[in-house]
Amino acid sequence: MLASRLRQRWLTLLSVASLGLALQVTAAQAHSDTQALDAADRAMKDALDAARDHRWSRIDNAAIDDHVLAGYVEYHRLKAHLSSAPAVEVESYIARHTDSPLSDWMRGQAQIAFGRDGRFDDLLAISDGKPSGTIRQCYYYTALLDRQPQEAAQGGRELWRVGHSQPSACDRLFDTLRERGDIDEGDIWTRLTLAWQGGESRLVGYLADQLDGDWDTGIDALERLRSNYAAITEIPTDIGPQGQGSGALFTAAMHNFTRADTEAALEAWRKIAPHLSLSDTQRHTIEHDLAFYSMVRDVDNNLGWADDALPRLADGDLFELRVRNALADQDWGEVIDWIDAMPKATRQKAHWQYWLGRALNQRGDTESAQAAWQLAAQERGFFAFAAADKLGQPYALNMNMPDVTPLQSELAAMRPSVQRSEALRRIDEPGLARSEWFHAIDQASASDTAALNAYALERSWYDLAVHGAIMAQQWDALAWRFPSAYKANFDQWGQRNGVDPYLLMAISRRESAFNRQAVSPVGARGLMQLMPDTASHVSRNLDIDAPSRGELFEPTTNIRLGSAYIRDMMERYRGNRLAAAAAYNAGPGSVDRWLREASGNFDLFVERIPYHETRAYVQAVLTYRVIFESLAKQGDSQGVALLTQAEREGIYDTTLLARNP
Repeated sequence: MLASRLRQRWLTLLSVASLGLALQVTAAQAHSDTQALDAADRAMKDALDAARDHRWSRIDNAAIDDHVLAGYVEYHRLKAHLSSAPAVEVESYIARHTDSPLSDWMRGQAQIAFGRDGRFDDLLAISDGKPSGTIRQCYYYTALLDRQPQEAAQGGRELWRVGHSQPSACDRLFDTLRERGDIDEGDIWTRLTLAWQGGESRLVGYLADQLDGDWDTGIDALERLRSNYAAITEIPTDIGPQGQGSGALFTAAMHNFTRADTEAALEAWRKIAPHLSLSDTQRHTIEHDLAFYSMVRDVDNNLGWADDALPRLADGDLFELRVRNALADQDWGEVIDWIDAMPKATRQKAHWQYWLGRALNQRGDTESAQAAWQLAAQERGFFAFAAADKLGQPYALNMNMPDVTPLQSELAAMRPSVQRSEALRRIDEPGLARSEWFHAIDQASASDTAALNAYALERSWYDLAVHGAIMAQQWDALAWRFPSAYKANFDQWGQRNGVDPYLLMAISRRESAFNRQAVSPVGARGLMQLMPDTASHVSRNLDIDAPSRGELFEPTTNIRLGSAYIRDMMERYRGNRLAAAAAYNAGPGSVDRWLREASGNFDLFVERIPYHETRAYVQAVLTYRVIFESLAKQGDSQGVALLTQAEREGIYDTTLLARNP
């Protein structure tokens, strides 16, 4: 029945896509007049390049006045003279471009320019509430100092209470609030302790100089603690006037002590906790840290205390860590007990119902195990699919594609934001094109978002369909979240390198969401997020020229090298995709070490991966692979396997290593 419904939904999706053929014909007709289109776009590209460089005389205004992107040139003109522009001009620009990210960008630029110049009436005139970004917020609350002093004081104190230096834009705000007493010495002390907690020694010294003699005891205590955390049991418990600084100091001290020496920190905490006057939040923060690091570091002398503290703290992340520790010991009774103790919302997740079933089965309670697995198998995900395997039933994809009418598709193509995104792509401005698209998604209704996502997929804007579905929280719209992107390339290089194309697609989906221009913070590039050094290494092994960094954005090059690298990882781990995916994310050296320390089945190996990112990565990649293969079968998961028999039944230890690194 489920498979039948999924196939029906898939056929509906195909019908919707076919109904969009008229739109494709319209697009083809538009491109038939390439000479006029290219001339207009060339003029706009030249004008935008000139505007960025403030070369106004090079702009052919007559050629771009009617262009859909004319607002981008106007943006640079207005930005260039914001220091003299009246607020009404900025307001007018913002009002005319509310359906574009240009409006928010201009508002942000004007807030900074007006704030820097002290034009606070104008700043408030073009603002629409609390802005984003520290600099803009500082100027905004400075503008409110004499107009809405209470709101200015509240916002200013929030900006003050951080453990790092703030930009100079905040100076006037902070100075005024300190003069008025809205930021008092207690606030200075709180920030000082946060700076110490964050390792900002220079800021600690600067703030200490701002305090009077009432805080000498606290400063002396902090100096002792900086050289010896264990002195926490000896320092006064009454810090600052009326003891108002005690909570901040002891919270910061325990934060640092717990990370430096968790066992000694707990011993000290047991001595001082009954004598401290702390807020519930401060006490909870300290004890959460102690429990967390005690379990992560497996501090034997602390584990009994941690077990006693967990029910009181009632934090889901601590219960999950406690279950993982029980799984590492394969103490199935503890696994059951701690899953039962979890908050209901955590306990009912497929992940933990799978492990409850596994533990119950190990204890011989087959009936209860089957019930737990049945509950888990109703969801979509790695452990949900693993539970379905235990029951011998197909996976629940739970696909539900929103309906998109032909009219909605046509209207989506006519939206000015879509036309601007199209034009920006034509003039090679992919970043701006994405910004336009995401702004449209953010402003759209649920039905309009569905039409935009369908249009993005039709135009092969795979990454926009993925992110659009995620932004709209359309979690069950699998055809948009997992499009058949660059399938020919994945098939070609998967076949040549002997790697499952669906696995390659799953890796790319997890790495870049199919954004071919993606660059990670550490410099990984393209669909499969290859580091340039890795690409060079793989190229040498293939006896081909190493690609330039720009060439890594080309799908063919990126997939060719990425598939060769994952092939190498597969060979390293005897064809095991779990280990290979882990190595793709964390590096083979880490996986080799984990295998030397492991001995158990696939589920224990995955659960015991120490890096949260890699643990989630491996689960996502194998889950995505199932989804891609099922979608290729019109949404039917019958016959699709999460794992091979060897992956499912094998032991994860050094026997997986086909060769030494």
